[in-house]
Amino acid sequence: MANLREIYQLGSDVIRSVAAKVEDVHDVEIQTLIDDMIFTCKASKGVGIAAPQVNCAQAIVIIASEPSERYPNAPTMEPTALINPKILSHSHKIIKDWEGCLSLPGIRAQVPRYSEVEVLYTDRDGEEHTVIYSDFVARVFQHEFDHLMGKVFIDRVESTYDVVMEKEYQRIIGKTKGEKV
Repeated sequence: MANLREIYQLGSDVIRSVAAKVEDVHDVEIQTLIDDMIFTCKASKGVGIAAPQVNCAQAIVIIASEPSERYPNAPTMEPTALINPKILSHSHKIIKDWEGCLSLPGIRAQVPRYSEVEVLYTDRDGEEHTVIYSDFVARVFQHEFDHLMGKVFIDRVESTYDVVMEKEYQRIIGKTKGEKV
């Protein structure tokens, strides 16, 4: 049974550490970590999580996109574990859009990201895959991949004017959906 893990926040050394390559995807501790990360991501209403966020500096990312209050327009996809991911290529097109982070609660920012990325990764069964992510899922992947490099989304903002608090973000997205605020 999966366990809820503590999500470490900005200021913790592990958030700024570079994740180590996973040597044995079949290791029981790695498989348990993956299960716990999926559970923690869903329980926290996240759309992705990286191992450093749960105090494990290993190169593992979970993408678990689904619509929520935090991301009302997110597409639905099954939680996917990406082990030792690498970006093979990316689009030239960059889109600036909203991001938040479980490790930086209460803060949102407009972050520029590639609209499409081609990714090579190993799954939890040890099989290699190449996939192209686009739009929202590409953004989630790049955000989580940054965690493996010791970076967080506010490192990528172009201006401090692009950073807002969660309450203002909710007001802003309410306006864009046509709701009265």
